[in-house]
Amino acid sequence: MSLKYSNNKITEEEYLQGELAAEFKHEFIDGEVFAMAGASETHNLLAGNIFAELKNQLKGTPCRTFIADMKVKVANDFFYPDVMVVCQQGMTEAYYQQSPVIIIEVLSKSTRKFDKNAKRLKYRNISTLEEYVLIDQTIAEIEIFKQNEHWQSFYYYLGDAITFDSIGVTVLVEDIYYQVNNEDVLAFLQEKNQALQETDPNRVQETVQSP
Repeated sequence: MSLKYSNNKITEEEYLQGELAAEFKHEFIDGEVFAMAGASETHNLLAGNIFAELKNQLKGTPCRTFIADMKVKVANDFFYPDVMVVCQQGMTEAYYQQSPVIIIEVLSKSTRKFDKNAKRLKYRNISTLEEYVLIDQTIAEIEIFKQNEHWQSFYYYLGDAITFDSIGVTVLVEDIYYQVNNEDVLAFLQEKNQALQETDPNRVQETVQSP
C-alpha cells in the first residue's frame, strides 16, 4: 500500500478519533498523518493466504490473528500491518494492539524501502515482537527478520517450508503464493506439473493461469 503525505500534525487522540470516522485508513508517524492507498489483487491474495494459514493453525490457542484493519501502536506511532499475531492476554484496546509476536507486511513498489528500513526499525522497538516478515509480490521471495538471531534476516522460496518460531506454525511458501500469478509461481507450477506427469501420467494437473 502506498503512503500519501498529509500536511497536518495532530495529536494521538485526534488521530484515533479521526480514524473512527475516516473513509480511508491512515497511519500516524512522528505526529503526521499518512493516507493509505488501496492494495492490488496480488497484495490481497498474499495477505489473505498467510492470514488464513496462521489463523487455521492457531485455532484453539490463545493467539489471535489480525489482518489489515487492526492497528499496531509503536511508541507514539500507529501502523496497519497486513497481518499480525498477538498471543499475550490481558488488557487490550478495541482499535489497536501493542504486543504482537509476529508482524507480516506484503511489499509494494511504493512502500518497499519504507517497510524494509524505517518501519522495520520502528517495529523492533516492540518488546514482544519476535519475527518480522516481508512477502514480495513481484517475485516469490519471503524475508524474515528474527529477534532470537539478533534480527538477522533469512530468505525463503518456492519449495521451502517456513517455521515461524514465535508461534510454532509451519507454512509452505507455495501455500502463501496460492493463486498468485507472477513469473516465479507460474514457472514453479509448470515444473511441478511436469514432475507429476512423469511419475503419474493420469494425475490431474494443477491449474496454471496466465498472468
